[in-house]
Amino acid sequence: MLEAAKRWARLLKRDVVALYLAARSPLTPWHARVAAACVAAYALSPADLIPDFVPVLGYLDDLLILPLGIWLVIRMIPAELMAGFRAKAAEITARPRSMAGLALVIVVWLTVLAFAGWWWLRQ
Repeated sequence: MLEAAKRWARLLKRDVVALYLAARSPLTPWHARVAAACVAAYALSPADLIPDFVPVLGYLDDLLILPLGIWLVIRMIPAELMAGFRAKAAEITARPRSMAGLALVIVVWLTVLAFAGWWWLRQ
């Protein structure tokens, strides 16, 4: 069972890199490119929207939301294109990082904090 979980995690990592490649390819349909860019940016971001130290919720994005997003985007990309992106992703040894994803996480957190401060001051 542990070996199956490790294999699943390796395939997920490969698919994230494949989505990164799909988002940059002009052959990918535009709606799939946008979705792939969003999912890959978040997955490759060095920060999580919900930090892992938050009990239960911290791992919710890693275990449920992110795999669901990857699965949905993969279904948007034609199978033959996705097979090519997966093959290229398997050859890449260094996992790319997404500073856009990091910026998105920071903007979301700053927006939440600003809204909470505004709401608290109105009370």
